[in-house]
Amino acid sequence: MLRFLIALALLAQAPASPRFDSNRAWEHLRRLVAIGPRPAGSAAIERSRKYIKDQLAAAGLTAIDQGWDDQTPLGPVHMVNLIATIPGASRNRLVIAGHYDTKRFREFPFVGANDGGSSAAFLIEIARVLKTRKNAVTIEILFLDGEEAVVEWRGNDQTYGSRHYVDAARRDRSLATLKALVLVDMIGDRDLRIKRDLNSTPWLTDIIWEAARSQKLTAYFTNDATAIEDDHLPFVQAGVPAVDLIDLEFGPWHTAGDTLDAVSARSLQVVGDVVLAALPQIEARLE
Repeated sequence: MLRFLIALALLAQAPASPRFDSNRAWEHLRRLVAIGPRPAGSAAIERSRKYIKDQLAAAGLTAIDQGWDDQTPLGPVHMVNLIATIPGASRNRLVIAGHYDTKRFREFPFVGANDGGSSAAFLIEIARVLKTRKNAVTIEILFLDGEEAVVEWRGNDQTYGSRHYVDAARRDRSLATLKALVLVDMIGDRDLRIKRDLNSTPWLTDIIWEAARSQKLTAYFTNDATAIEDDHLPFVQAGVPAVDLIDLEFGPWHTAGDTLDAVSARSLQVVGDVVLAALPQIEARLE
């Protein structure tokens, strides 16, 4: 009986597993959307960078700028990836990434609550959570600039940030420790339905979908499959296992209707819970 009581006391004192808080994520999303349209190279995206870095600093993390000038159909544009590193027991790295830029439209103000906003808000919150977790591998939180096409998604007019990141990793020979990527994009849809991506790595996709099953969230992660072009492709092409979590069936995609009314904190919570549930299995493959 005494041993039982001691065990209960120890259990009560044990720290709770870190939890993703969608209310926090929603507040980040609200503040990013309030900045307005945030296309690559704009003053507004610079303000969003400051906000992201301030929030990471509040969580005890330092974001490093990875800046460069890229050639686009509209001429040179200055872009900046933000990288926050959370040390783990192993130097092997898992990158959790998403883009924080919004598509450039002249016809209407595009605030990108889902497309550009949801991924950035998610990353700020999951960075806070993972800073308090004992991680088996080093985790990089990567905010990608320039995912959106400056004019039209063809040729090299897209995924500027992910291509630059992978090229830089090749140059500095850090690609060897880059073991996997989890990419999030447009994860705030009120009617969230994430399909399997045929361009993603099967074993990594399976871990995510098994985590969704374990969390009883399979209604949001369907077994339908489609081939997706997104920021994960430069990683896949470099031999890095990657999975893209994206809801492509978002009605207001690239319209003035991509506002806070079209997204849901519940959807952010779903993806946060699934990614955190999948982490131990992912780490076991990467150690």
